[in-house]
This record gives sequence, C-alpha cells and structure tokens, in this order.
Amino acid sequence: AAEAGVATVPGFMGEVTEAAEAVRIAREIGYPVMLKASAGGGGKGMRIARNDSECREGFAAARSEAESSFGDGRLFIEKFIEEPRHIEIQILGDAQGNLVHLGERECSIQRRHQKIIEESPSPFVDARMRAEMGAQAVALARAVGYRSAGTVEFIVDAAHNFYFLEMNTRLQVEHPVTECVTGIDLVEQMIRIAAGESLGFAQEDVAFRGWAVESRIYAEDPYRGFLPSIGRLTRYCEPPKAEGVRVDSGVFEGAEISLYYDPMIAKLITWGETRESAIGRMRDALDAFYIRGIAHNIPFLGAVMGHPRFREGRLSTDFIDTEYGDGFHGAPLDQELADMMMAAACFMHAVECSRAAQVAGRMREVRGPQEHDWVILIDGRQETAGILPTRDGARVRLGERELALASAWVPGNPVFSGEIDGKGVTIEVDRLSLGYCLMSRGAAVRVMVLEPQVAALMPLMPEPVDGGSSRTLTCPMPGLVVSVAVAPGDEVKAGQALVVVEAMKMENILRAERDGVVEKVNVKPGDSLAVDDVIIEFA
Repeated sequence: AAEAGVATVPGFMGEVTEAAEAVRIAREIGYPVMLKASAGGGGKGMRIARNDSECREGFAAARSEAESSFGDGRLFIEKFIEEPRHIEIQILGDAQGNLVHLGERECSIQRRHQKIIEESPSPFVDARMRAEMGAQAVALARAVGYRSAGTVEFIVDAAHNFYFLEMNTRLQVEHPVTECVTGIDLVEQMIRIAAGESLGFAQEDVAFRGWAVESRIYAEDPYRGFLPSIGRLTRYCEPPKAEGVRVDSGVFEGAEISLYYDPMIAKLITWGETRESAIGRMRDALDAFYIRGIAHNIPFLGAVMGHPRFREGRLSTDFIDTEYGDGFHGAPLDQELADMMMAAACFMHAVECSRAAQVAGRMREVRGPQEHDWVILIDGRQETAGILPTRDGARVRLGERELALASAWVPGNPVFSGEIDGKGVTIEVDRLSLGYCLMSRGAAVRVMVLEPQVAALMPLMPEPVDGGSSRTLTCPMPGLVVSVAVAPGDEVKAGQALVVVEAMKMENILRAERDGVVEKVNVKPGDSLAVDDVIIEFA
C-alpha cells in the first residue's frame, strides 16, 4: 500500500511471534496499539492494548482466536487511532485493467471490532474526500493487478486524515448499501468479471442516489454485554415487504442457532432519499422484525437509530463503549413513546375483552373494542385510561390527554401496527399472564391494563427478591473452555481474567466481579459448557 502511494497507519507489518516482542514493538510505536490477525476479518483476532499488561494478554487472546477462526495465528501491530471512524471504499476491477470505485461506506458502529451498522454514503465524507479516498483505493488495486469486487478499508481521524487498514478481497457483508445507492449489482459484476467480461461503465458513469443503512441482526444479548445466544428460532417473522426495505437472511422459523458459527442471522437494509428517511424506515422495520427463542440485538439497534449522536452523524468506532459504557439497559422511554404504548395496550386489551365476551361454544368474528375505563400500570407509575370505539379504531383517553388510534390488530398478532394521532407506530407484543411486554424503538416495558379495583391492590403485592450468590462464577453462554488462568488457593482481584470461553468464533474473557480466593475450579480447557454451569467456586 505504501509503495502504491496509499496513506498507511504507523506500525510493524512483520510477523510478531512472541508476547515479549509484541511489548517491545508496541513501546516503539507508542501506546495505544492494535494487535491484528494477518488473516483476520469480522473483528476476530483483534485486540487494543494501552499498556504492557494489556499487550501481553491481548497477544495471547488475538493469536488463539486467529488460529481458531482462520487457521493462521500470525499477528502484526499498528498504531491505534483515537476517536476513529471506519470508512471503506468499494472497488471493481476487470481482467482488462479497468478499475472504478463505487463510493464509500461508513462502518463505525462496532462492538468488539465487528461492524453492526453500516451506511452509504458517509455523513463525514464530502466530494473532495471521496475522490481522494477513491483514487487511493483504485491505485492500490491497480498495483496488485486486482480483479473482481473488493473493499479498501480506511481508518479516519477527526481531522479528515485517512489511513489504509486492509483490503478485503471478497464481497463484504455490507455490500447491499452500495448496491442501493448506486443501482449496481455487485454479485452480477463479480460473475461477469470472472467470466472474462469487461466493466460496462467507467468512473464518470457511477452516480449516487439517496442513502442506505444496514443493520446486522445478531444472535446475541445486548443486555448481557452482547454475549452469544443459541437455541431454536421459535418465532421468526421478517418485516413485511415495503418500498426501500430489504432483508438478506439464511434462517427460518424452527431453525437451530448453534455455537459453532458467526452470530449474524440476517441483514436488514433500508433506503431513502435522505439519511433521515433511511433511518426512519430502519426504525420501523426493526420494530416489525419479530424473533423469539433466542436473545437478539434488535432492541439495541433500535436504540442506536434513535440516539441523538447517531442521528447527527457524530460517529466513531468507540461509539458503543462511550455511549453505553455501563452496558445496554434499553432505550429511554420518553412521554410520546409511553403514550403510544399505553394507547396500544388499551386498544389491544379492549379487543381481547370483546372477543372473550363472544365465545360461547364457538369462535365468531372479533368485534371492535367496547367503551370502558381502566387503570394502566407502566414503568412504575399509574395512569387512568378509557376507550371509546370509532369507525376505524378508537379514541383513547390517558389522564387528561386523548389520542386517536387506528389499527387492524387482532389477538395473536405479535406486532401491533397502526396510527396514533396520525403518526405511524409499530410495536412488538408479547402477551404475559398479566398484561403485555411491549417493545419499540429499543425500549421494552411491561404494561398492565387493569380494572380500578385491581389496580388499587397492586401496591400490596410483594416484590421478588434476587437471591444471587457471589461465591461462584457461572458461564453466561454456551461455549468451549479455551484456557483457565487460576487454580485453587489463588487470590484474585476484581477485573482479573479467570477463564476464556469461545462461542460463535469469538473468545470471551470472563473476569472476577470482586476480590476473592479460588476454592475450586470445575472445568479444564476443551470442556463444553452450558448456560449457568458453575466454572469456579470461591471461598
């Protein structure tokens, strides 16, 4: 890349074979550094080190992960750019020497160095910067005589300086956003190039229209630090087909998600004339993407789409660490969303009561809601409510507020969709023994619609007590034990690495939550673990 005139990140590009050598090189480059697998991709075999201790630990983890994922444990080290953006250029080249770039994709929203949200174009890149990055990407591809589709990845700092990271000589997961904004089918072009055809267009023929966003749907639990989740897809309902909405998936209802493969189960792509409209479609589509049986990251994706910093385009690869440093606990429930959820719950409850009143030996067509007064419990507070049927729905009273609701929802439908005061709303619905669990825009809340006399008794109900123990380390997800760092009798400090467990091609370090003394270790490398298996017992 350097020989081709491409800007490169300071670093040591030779093979690093020992932890001591990694520490020496890291000191020469200057912390922080990134240890990266030479054969890497998808965030695997990558660790950030800010001191000698993290460098030694990261070297062992990155090398082991690289060998497991790629059969190649070679590592190199480069300078880690603070507050970086990850922006890449899509290129196409044929056997006749024609090369073009198809603009950029921003892939800065990442966790564990693995992309989860991508978009094209980037809100950070202007026409001049796009031309410069594109020219360098094409120069690199030309220098190696590249043909087919490929991606040249750059790290970009706050001053718009960009540095070459790597070239992916394949189709990228996020390629659909480029297809949406250029109208060029990358897979078709790859096949034509492989067949010896030349590109049917030049750089000046490439035009960009609108904005596209992609969300990766992962089988992982954002409420538990994005730990992998396995199990059967007991329900799998993709968003309905609509303009500007595309789903790429390889799973189906009833399929089994195992611990042996990457956790991505689908890609959701939306397009709009503007970035705001593409994000709006994405939020609606995420709310309509109903998955049960495993934990998944859809609530987190919905929360990011509504995050002010994301909406403003102020992105960096440390976005998740910065904005969700203490973990993900759901998106905030603002008053507008709370009103929509209460109105929807009131309507659904009224429809269910209407149906229940009709059942006398056989099912009849479900009638609309009947006029009634209730008390709603939501997010630790009460709200008086009432409903008055209308021709296309109902008018719902919440305290002194009144909302017009229109919906064709029927009992059993896992997604409520309709309009509330003229605004489209989509809410996932899980029926509970008492009330509903409603999810929308990354927020999840339990809503109960009660008769006033029942609501008056609710404060008398005892609260459940968490009887959790601090004397054991349990496995938070299914996986295989890679290594154990302690033995009986060892004193451990809070935050100390205890065990490494591999799941879905990622190594997860389990650390001590508090100081203690190891009494018993119940596992050894190579053991298979299930959720909540006791790994270590403390005195």
